[in-house]
Amino acid sequence: MDGGYYMLCIKNGTLVAPQGRWRANIFIENGKIVPESCADPSAECYDASGCLIFPGFIDAHTHLEMDTGTTVTADDFPSGTGAALIGGTTVILDFATQERGGTLSDALRIWHSRADGRCACDYGFHMAVTEWNDAVRAELPIMAEQGVTSFKAYMAYDNLRLNDDELRELFAAARGIGVVGVHCELGDMVNRRVSELLDEGHIEPLWHPRSRPNEVEALAVRRCLELAREANGNAWVVHLSTREGLDEIASARALGQNILCETCPQYLTLTDDVYDAPDFEGAKFVCSPPIRSETDREGLWKGIYENNIDIISTDHCSFRFRGQKELGKDSFADIPNGLPGIEHRPALLWTYGVAAGRITAERFVDLLSAEPARRFGLSGKKGNLEPGADADIVIWDPDAEWTLTADTIHMAADYSPWEGCAMKGRARAVFLRGELSAENGRIIRPNDGQYLFRGPSL
Repeated sequence: MDGGYYMLCIKNGTLVAPQGRWRANIFIENGKIVPESCADPSAECYDASGCLIFPGFIDAHTHLEMDTGTTVTADDFPSGTGAALIGGTTVILDFATQERGGTLSDALRIWHSRADGRCACDYGFHMAVTEWNDAVRAELPIMAEQGVTSFKAYMAYDNLRLNDDELRELFAAARGIGVVGVHCELGDMVNRRVSELLDEGHIEPLWHPRSRPNEVEALAVRRCLELAREANGNAWVVHLSTREGLDEIASARALGQNILCETCPQYLTLTDDVYDAPDFEGAKFVCSPPIRSETDREGLWKGIYENNIDIISTDHCSFRFRGQKELGKDSFADIPNGLPGIEHRPALLWTYGVAAGRITAERFVDLLSAEPARRFGLSGKKGNLEPGADADIVIWDPDAEWTLTADTIHMAADYSPWEGCAMKGRARAVFLRGELSAENGRIIRPNDGQYLFRGPSL
């Protein structure tokens, strides 16, 4: 289908949207979905018999090619977006991060230099603000002109975090542009607990979650929402992991506050007993916030059922176990924080959600496609199967059964947190803007990703 005019018909599948599902053919003309009335009898056909047809999935939280100061994430933009595409994700939103003393424009330029021409799926950027002053405030409208309409702030990590006054001002300044995502952990409490545990000689990975108990997140969520309310700003709570944090969000929403709530597959599928693995294997699961208890896991599923969780992203931040996670052999505080998940988010949510009877296929597409598109300024273009939208389409085999193992992943990490898990459902074929770009675990078009200029985010 390279070059010039083309039309494609995807036939014999079942289309799925948040509102329902129906049997229909879907027609594509020059990268866009078009009405059936525009059908060309000579159109090439793709047979989707036995499959569901979803709009391409959107991962709104990734960290590719990120330098932590001590190491660099295993996945760069080619490997990360390639793995994402194979799994059915056609859009990622990565975090461009301001350097202390640097500008937002500098950060955006650096991230473009890393991603442009090197992505297998479409991509956009959030802007992480690590230093707040009048010059940075003046750059927010410039970011919007460049298609960046969402921002991030940290309440933890001394080299990244803003104080309360700065965060409140960021919420206020971004109010007319978009949402501010916040990493909700109380940094001072984390620092104190880490120091105390290390002083007591506790260095193993199992002490990582003990350095960040539930109240570290829940109290930070409460404070974040208070600051957003004071500023009349739009808050996005990223990678929520606790039942108590979800209670804070539900209470604020009951008072009418506008909040976007995100969680991740690791908090829906794993429990904190992973940190007890012998021989330093627990380091594979070190991320922040940490993986929580069964009670928290069930609370998050309840939050999805009750519509208090809006989107599921990965927070993909991959490191190899050998040579990278092992940097923390002598101290859990030195283990690089993050998990690889960009490839398997859809299959994990299908296996543990839809196939397990926790959610419907309609809710699945809402969490992974429709709601991220709506919230991050991509409505009408991404996340739906309506005429006029980009033809980002996933042909999904709901009955595929397979085992997730490290030797079959396409990410650059050397392990999977879900090693040996029996999986149900996977992407058979993935179309990016109407082009067959991945099929049966193989990338066909590795560099077709385009940068997305986004409208206002909510």
